[in-house]
Amino acid sequence: MKDIFGKALLDFQNNKHTADIITWTSISEEDVLPLTYLFRNFDNMPKLEQKALTLARGSVLDVGCGAGNHSLYLQNKNFKVKAIDISNGAIEVAKLRGITTAKCIDVLVENNTFDTILLLMNGTGIFKTLNETPLYLKHLKTLLNHGGQILIDSSDIKYMYEDEDGGFWIDSNSNYHGELDYFLSYKGEQEEPLKWLYLDFDILKENASKVGLNCDLIAKGKHHDYLAKLYL
Repeated sequence: MKDIFGKALLDFQNNKHTADIITWTSISEEDVLPLTYLFRNFDNMPKLEQKALTLARGSVLDVGCGAGNHSLYLQNKNFKVKAIDISNGAIEVAKLRGITTAKCIDVLVENNTFDTILLLMNGTGIFKTLNETPLYLKHLKTLLNHGGQILIDSSDIKYMYEDEDGGFWIDSNSNYHGELDYFLSYKGEQEEPLKWLYLDFDILKENASKVGLNCDLIAKGKHHDYLAKLYL
């Protein structure tokens, strides 16, 4: 990866913000991702993220931490937090913002245990595909302390396939409808496409059950999104 995402975060952190990130997917057109949004405080977070943070307890692993908004909020509340991301730039920014423990690693490499694991901003995205989902859930299960919890959000994007007549143009022979190719560019430089997964709640619950995790629906958002809690 070129870590364009990390470069953009570093530019903003270092007051060199002259452009925003452009994103698009295999089923959607270009959209602007404002860098200011990636540095939002608690009051400016979506309700589902706020809910997840209020439910956090004990030691916390923030997976895909980005600029570290969630970690910073919890650390300021005296939680013991470890922030991880695969973006070197994101981790550098997290450290610059004062996060005590931040590391550039894939969650599949993590081997410590925690009371709360956060996967927010479409946390199922890191699973990449439906077929790989059990692998990630099984590993996340090993990172839970007794009584621990995984707080994860996602969306059912089936609505994006709806036609004007209320029908859906999903090919039953193709991959799961939440599997997307995700693209981003910044200042004219384009990142290699990423596999990104949106999971509807029922599919998440089904896959959690396969690896021995309970899955509760905690809250629903206003646009097909939800927050779930996974636990032993």
